[in-house]
Formats: sequence, structure tokens, C-alpha cells
Amino acid sequence: MSTELKTSPVVVDTANSPAARLRPVPLNAVELSDTFLEPRRRINRDQTIPSQYRHIEDTGRMDNIRRAAGKKKVDFKGWHFNDSDIHKWLEAAAWDLASHPSPELVELIDRVGVEIADMQQPDGYLHSYFTFEREPERWTNTRFMHELYVAGHFIQAAVAHYRASGDTRLLNVARRLADHICDTFGPAEAGKKAEADGHPEVEMALVELYRATGERKYLDEASFFVEVRRGMGRMNGAEYELKPYREYDRMVGHAVCAVYLAAGVTDVALETGDQTLVAALERLWDHMVTKQLYVTGGIGSRYENEMFGKDYELPSDRAYTETCAAIGNVMWNHRMLALDGQARYADLLEHTLYNAVLPGLSLDGQLYFYQNPLADDGTHRRQEWFGCACCPPNVARLLAQLPGYFYSSDSDRLYVNLYAEGKLDWSLEGQPVRLTTNTRYPWDGDIAITVESAGNFELNLRIPAWCEGVIGLEVAGEQYHGQLVPGTYASIRRDWQAGDTVRLHLPMAVRRLEAHPYSLETWGRVAFMRGPLLYCFEQTDNPGLDLRDLVVPEGTVFAAEFEPDLLNGVVTLRGQAKVAAPGPGWQDRLYRPLTTAVESAQPQTVELKAVPYYAWANREPGQMLIWLRAR
Repeated sequence: MSTELKTSPVVVDTANSPAARLRPVPLNAVELSDTFLEPRRRINRDQTIPSQYRHIEDTGRMDNIRRAAGKKKVDFKGWHFNDSDIHKWLEAAAWDLASHPSPELVELIDRVGVEIADMQQPDGYLHSYFTFEREPERWTNTRFMHELYVAGHFIQAAVAHYRASGDTRLLNVARRLADHICDTFGPAEAGKKAEADGHPEVEMALVELYRATGERKYLDEASFFVEVRRGMGRMNGAEYELKPYREYDRMVGHAVCAVYLAAGVTDVALETGDQTLVAALERLWDHMVTKQLYVTGGIGSRYENEMFGKDYELPSDRAYTETCAAIGNVMWNHRMLALDGQARYADLLEHTLYNAVLPGLSLDGQLYFYQNPLADDGTHRRQEWFGCACCPPNVARLLAQLPGYFYSSDSDRLYVNLYAEGKLDWSLEGQPVRLTTNTRYPWDGDIAITVESAGNFELNLRIPAWCEGVIGLEVAGEQYHGQLVPGTYASIRRDWQAGDTVRLHLPMAVRRLEAHPYSLETWGRVAFMRGPLLYCFEQTDNPGLDLRDLVVPEGTVFAAEFEPDLLNGVVTLRGQAKVAAPGPGWQDRLYRPLTTAVESAQPQTVELKAVPYYAWANREPGQMLIWLRAR
């Protein structure tokens, strides 16, 4: 067993994973300088992370930690799992440190880390709620009390901190905690608790701790938690615990739990090569994207238990689509991409990031959505914080670790998964690889990648699945003669010379989408995308109109226009629609005999304007719709 510690700021370290098809590229090898994602990351650094810490202090979360350490005599405040919000914030701060070293942030992380470490019990247990008068209740209700979930978030934060800084202090606390978990949970015949947490999370954390330390028992413990779920029964709709994971053919239960578990199972499969787990994961993914996925990339249609609904049950105004579930979907697809290298996972990762994660945070980085409906009457607004504040620090940590998602590698092959202006400074098989990317993506489909260092390697460019029309690719002034198939990678192997430029053109026509006929609430309606971005219609851009009355006939053309002063700069869509309001025959009626009689004059034609869905609800309240009537 190797216990040598090696540090590199990678989000999911598959560098030595036996079953991994792709290897990670660290955050600090990637410098983003675009005008779309990097400004969001800058706001995350300057506004979101600092304001979240103030909320953590103001709501008593840090005082709970101090109470558990014996430093402050106060009553415990909030949910029993509130420590997890601190841990996710700590992970966000650590990942930001990897990209942008800051003495002030180092000092704050150190201070918070010391306070957390001071509450650790002699046996390694780490949880502020189950101390003093509640200590006898430790591990007595793992289904509902989320102790392992909280532990998992601390372990992930500690690994992130270690990889970002090389500092092992928090990692050592995490190892003591993980050792305690390994001593407590395991086969019943070994005298241990044969149980798993009702909220999966610790599985990912234990595998990542194994990757950071080489301690095999952490991987074995993660595998145990995957296996022990069989037959545990139902918890708040958590149907994923009713039978062995390998037997499932659809995503069920609490959406966040389901994708966190899927991500953890993928981590186990990456390390063990268990093909029965891989088959289950692929089966679940296929079913989710064809029958359970919102057009935003969001998941979880029911407010009831925050869970997946039936197949095609995808209501718009009652969509739950929790921000954390979208983030979990990104995390799972990132791991599935590492597992087999198929571009479809990068496609869904990007789609979910842009259209289901980014809406969860206001443009100023201060307000949050917990739920993300696809239609609204003007009453759903972002909040500063929540009693159950899982989503805010989750968004912050994803934005902080985002550069780690852009590239992957395999031997002397480099994969470009996401596009943004910036630079890469990395190496393949010991050979320096430096790239400069110039693009206005996602507003523009022209991408120029210049190779700054000579060498022989293979460059793989993702051709997004959304592409329609003619895709162009030019390599050092010559046309690319291979196939350019949407939803795959285009491979270019050559002896690169410094200054060689690859020019990729992705067509950015406005696309009309329709939903499956079984999706009853959206059948007969149309939605609009341009590039990777989904659009919506807000009343503030369409004053005097009831968006429910609008009909967009087939053949309607929408024009794209960049508006630099709107919503921090967006491409808007403009077109025409017909106004088809209910006629006088519906006055004071909810139902009536079916009639074919014409009730109104020729429908009025009006001008329409749409904005990217991620930017909605950043102005005055009003109606919002993604899906408009097609007839």
C-alpha cells in the first residue's frame, strides 16, 4: 500500500484510476479570460464567497462549530446538517485559491479550518450537532440525520484544500474522520453497522480521499456503502435503496441523492473496473436523458420529496429542478466522461452548466434559486440565503473548480471539452503543451486555438451535439478532411509547429425544439436555443402581452442580436408571434362543449424578444415562459 502524498489541484483525480479513459488537467493549468464564464467566477471570488461566509456567521453555523469545540456556550441553531454548508463553502474557497492565490483567503481558510479541527472528537468523529447532550445519539439514525453526508462534504473540502495548497492539516483531520467511519461501518459479521446514509455523498468523498492518500480502505469503504444499500427500504421516496444498484433501469427518488449516488458509483467503477456497475450507470444515464431530463438539463420534477417523477412527467411551472440536482448532474457527467471518453457526457455537462446551474445564481452573485421553474407568473424570486442552504455554497464550489472541467488527457491526446477564451499550459507524456484560445463562445461559434509549443500530439475537439448545418474546421490553413459529427470529438494528430492555428466554426442558427408527445405539458409547444444556450421570454421584454396567449407559427424566423448593455451583455432573439387570447365564448367558463366555430378576428401579430434562460429574474418581476404555443 502506497501512502505517499502527491498534490495537484485537480477536481476528480483519475490520473491513476485503472478504468479511466481520460485523465484530469488541473485548475492552475487553465487560465480563462473570456467575457462569459470568467466574469461569473470573478464575482464568485469577490462577492459570492465572502458574502456566503457572512451568512454562515450570521446564521449561527460557525457558532455551532465553536459550541461543539467548547469555545462558546450557545444553543445549536438550524438544521442538524448545517455543518455541510460550511464544508461546501470551505471547498469553494480552496478551489478558488488554486486559481487565484490570496493571502486574505488563506488566512480565512486557516481560521475556519482550525475551528473545525478543534471540534473533532478523540475517536475522529466530526459533527457539531451530536456533541455534549446528543453524543449518545451518534450514528443511531443514519437514514435521516445525514452524519455521513456531512462527513463527506468535509472530506471533499479537505482534499480540495490539500490539492490547492499542499497543506496537510485539514487532510489529516479528514483521515481521522474517515478512519472512524471505516471502524464504525462495515459488514455486520465484523461487528459493524451495515448501513448507509440516507443522503449519498460520502461515497465520492472516500474515493477522492483514497486517490489523495493511497489508503485502500477508503475505496473499500465507498464500495461497501454502494453495496449495502440493497434492500434498505424507502426513505422519503428514496427508491434507490429498494434493491441492488445494478438492477436499476431508471433514476428514482430524491434527485440530488440519486445523482450524488450515481457520481459515487462512477467513482467506485473508475477504481475497480466493475463492469456491472458501468452497465447500470450507462442504462440509468440513457433513461434519464430520454425520459426524465428537462430541456434546461435540470432534473427532479416533483416538490414531493424533491424527487424524480414518472417518465415524461416534466411540468414547467411546478418544476422543482433543484440547483443542487443540476450541480450533481454536472458532477456525474464529469465522471462518466472520464470513464469512457464519450463526448455525449461533455455535451450534457455543458448544457446543464449553462442552462440549469447558472440560473441558480443572480448576475450580481448575491441571490440564489433553490428551485428553477420553466414558467413563472412573477412570484418566484431568488433569495439571499435559505434555512437549508445547500445550493448557495454548491454553486460557489462549482464555479471555483470550473477550469478543471475544460480539458482532459489520455497519454499524448488532449481533449477540449468546453470552449472559452483563455490559455492552457500543461504537458502530455512530459511534452509541454501550450494553447491559446480566442473565441466569443457561447455568443459566437468561431473558435481559434493556437498551438504555442512545437511537438507531436493529438488534439481532440468536441463537436457539440447541438450543431446543425455546416461545421468548419481548418488546421494550419488547410481544410480538415476527417468527419465532423455532432456529439463526437474531431481528432487532429500532427507534428505541431509553434504558431499553428486550428479554426473551428460551429453554426449558431436559432433552433426550434419540440417535446416528446408523452410530455403532456409541453406537447404542442416550442422552445428556442442558439448554440448551447436555452432562451426564455420575460414580460419585461414583452410589455402588455400575456405570454400564455402567444403562438409562434411554423416558419417564424428569429434574429440574433448582441446587446452589450443588457444583463451584463447577452445575445437576444427577436421574432414575431400571433396573439391568440381566449375568445368571449370562454367568459366565466372553465369547460364548454367542443366547438369549431371561429370566435375572434384575425390574430394580432406582435414583436417578441427572448433572453438566455440563465439570466432570467434579474430585473423586475413578471411572467416568464420557455415553451410557447405552436398552434
